[in-house]
Amino acid sequence: MTDTTFSAYRSELLGRDEPPPCSTDGAALEESARRIMAPGPFGYVAGGAGSGATVRANREAFDRHRIVPRMLRGAHKRELGVRLFGVPLPAPVVLAPIGVQTLVHPDGELAVARAAASVGLPMTVSTTASYPLEQVAAAAAGPRWFQLYWPDDDEVCLSLLDRARRSGYATLVVTADNWAFGWRTTDLDLGYAPAADGLGSANALADPVFRRRLARPPEQDRPAAVARWAAMFTGTDRDWDQLAWLRRQWAGTLLLKGVLHADDARQAVAAGVDGVVVSNHGGRQVDGAVAALDALPAVAAAVGDRATVLFDSGIRTGADMVKALCLGADAVCVGRPYLYGLAHGGEPGVRHVLRSLLADLDLTMALSGVRAIDELRPGLLRPR
Repeated sequence: MTDTTFSAYRSELLGRDEPPPCSTDGAALEESARRIMAPGPFGYVAGGAGSGATVRANREAFDRHRIVPRMLRGAHKRELGVRLFGVPLPAPVVLAPIGVQTLVHPDGELAVARAAASVGLPMTVSTTASYPLEQVAAAAAGPRWFQLYWPDDDEVCLSLLDRARRSGYATLVVTADNWAFGWRTTDLDLGYAPAADGLGSANALADPVFRRRLARPPEQDRPAAVARWAAMFTGTDRDWDQLAWLRRQWAGTLLLKGVLHADDARQAVAAGVDGVVVSNHGGRQVDGAVAALDALPAVAAAVGDRATVLFDSGIRTGADMVKALCLGADAVCVGRPYLYGLAHGGEPGVRHVLRSLLADLDLTMALSGVRAIDELRPGLLRPR
């Protein structure tokens, strides 16, 4: 990342004969997507648990922190680049895992993989992706992360890990907070259940060990295969000893996603993880849960320098990224915004959203007097 990031992308947008695929305002993308998406897919993507209190809390938490810009700091020259788990990145930004992306565009994860690679950011491919993990890996030569919804069949789990390893996924993100689906009222009210129709089962149907568990091949009895898969990674909570077992099975980087309590962060480190993701699943699991940003400082303090801290749940703008990085995150994960970009314009839409967010981050740092990521400290913020 250079000191021309914001100006270069702004110059591309100004004076265009046609507008960009979607807004440059990450906070405006949801309402724009509502107008172009069918109610079921939109509700599935945008909806939260219960009354939506946690979704709202995530956004309100960002508004409780305000940036205090500093002057005359030589911030016309900046460096946004970082090394994350030994890999150089243009900025401390990762694409969060989101399943069944063909709900919003037929190219789904393939388009997102290509867009992420074009800007040099890691994409985290979900267990419930619309395309098998091998096909997503082949779509683009970018940094590859794989998110695991943990099957209760150890051999199926190991088969997924082996496939990910052979396909070049270097980081495994284990999601701990979704072993049972939250009370997602939007989906329930609309009767919308893409998983029940087999969407998001591509990795299972392509897995040789899972296929051996079936009485008949999924091509002959798809409903039975889908039901077996859904039961395999929902309904069973895990414990810390099992996380230690998983650590022994994966030689690459291991992250635990869904951490909101300092004690859980300490136990995760004790189990051998390389990092934790402070997340409440974008407000989709527990209605009334603590905002992820409010949980971040305590988790970061508990981890210290023993593990890397990532953050998701509510990121919409460059200012949001600055605030999360100031409060203890080493990197941030962006979710819904890039999916709204996918809905608006496929691969170009995703690329536009990512480039807009990076340019916004760069400009926010510049005008706040911040020259490098490691200068983002709590002292840059004030409570509202």
